[in-house]
Amino acid sequence: MRLIPVAATAAIVLAPSLTVSAPTAHGASCPDAEVIFARGTDEPPGLGRVGTALVASLREQTGKNIGAYGVDYPADEDFLAATAGANDASDHVQEMAAACPETRLVLGGYSQGAAVIDIVTAAPVPGLGFRDPLPARAAQHVVAVTLFGNPSGRAGRLMTVLSPHFAGKILNLCHPGDPICSNGDQWKAHTSYVPGMTTQAASFVAVRI
Repeated sequence: MRLIPVAATAAIVLAPSLTVSAPTAHGASCPDAEVIFARGTDEPPGLGRVGTALVASLREQTGKNIGAYGVDYPADEDFLAATAGANDASDHVQEMAAACPETRLVLGGYSQGAAVIDIVTAAPVPGLGFRDPLPARAAQHVVAVTLFGNPSGRAGRLMTVLSPHFAGKILNLCHPGDPICSNGDQWKAHTSYVPGMTTQAASFVAVRI
């Protein structure tokens, strides 16, 4: 993962309108809950290390049928492309809400992926590539949001404040010293969310599903 320009991250959310089509929802096979997770910069497609650990811990803690969906976006050095992930995550939430209305949905993200989920939960209108804001009726299906190493932490948690539909549902986790989410200078802190904080986040989610 590389340092994410905080100003650029905030601009993604605040600037006033491209959607990547979301994959088909689960159809008849609906899990008890599903974690929709955006990986960090330079991680291969999928959930990433943090998302994988979160899902594993949640399954262990609940014994429930927990589905998992890795948000489809580049996760590369072009941080403005995070809007592609936000579009994909928003589309997927809406498809799951329609196809599996009893499934409890969990949003999550690590590092740049946390910025992706910030956009989904905070941006009420299209802007700067984000064209598919999450309708309130779909947002109601999201029972928890867990963010790790969130770059908006360096902007005073600006994006969390802008999340009217997610009050009480968001857990922002930042390791002391993590330069991405705080004024720290310990890069190792940014890569140390597993297993301690992923277990903590799973406990936060478990009581909500």
